[in-house]
Amino acid sequence: MTRSARIYITGASCAGVTTLGAALAARLGVPQFDVDDYYWLPTDPPFTQKRPPQDRVRLIAADMAEVEQAKGRGWVLTGSFDGWGDALIEEVDLIVFVATPTPLRLERLMARERQRYGTRIDPGGDMHEIHTAFAAWAAGYDTPGFSGRNRARHEDWLVAQTAPILRLDGSRPVEELVERVVEQLEG
Repeated sequence: MTRSARIYITGASCAGVTTLGAALAARLGVPQFDVDDYYWLPTDPPFTQKRPPQDRVRLIAADMAEVEQAKGRGWVLTGSFDGWGDALIEEVDLIVFVATPTPLRLERLMARERQRYGTRIDPGGDMHEIHTAFAAWAAGYDTPGFSGRNRARHEDWLVAQTAPILRLDGSRPVEELVERVVEQLEG
């Protein structure tokens, strides 16, 4: 069952969603599709132009359908739709929600951004404004009433889902989280 499972993993930015997705996809021998790869148009500096929602959905759906039809396999989809991509997971087998404490998420965000972009995120760098805005946006996730993607909206969305939901603590080792997902799929 696990090789053909369709799994959607979501949570706050830097909760460990993409990392878990990559490890789980490798374990199951299925492809991983990350929402951010479709959400943003390729630009330099990155993350400056959003792809229209209908194009994101069309591209993701085409890639998932190709895997299912041509190879008879499932997939792991990672990221957050926040209102634009629910049609992609209408027949998902499992939704995994990764919750990670904000201080740890922000620590991961800073380390990831530094590793990817180096001094470009420093004051005077061409990505400083983008980085600063992203860090502030990510920090607001647990703030009630925050206008960006936030925990309250995620929780409301989870309640409305019909697929099984597995909640995981993103501060735990990724290997442990992979095992929890596999156990859920097999159980």
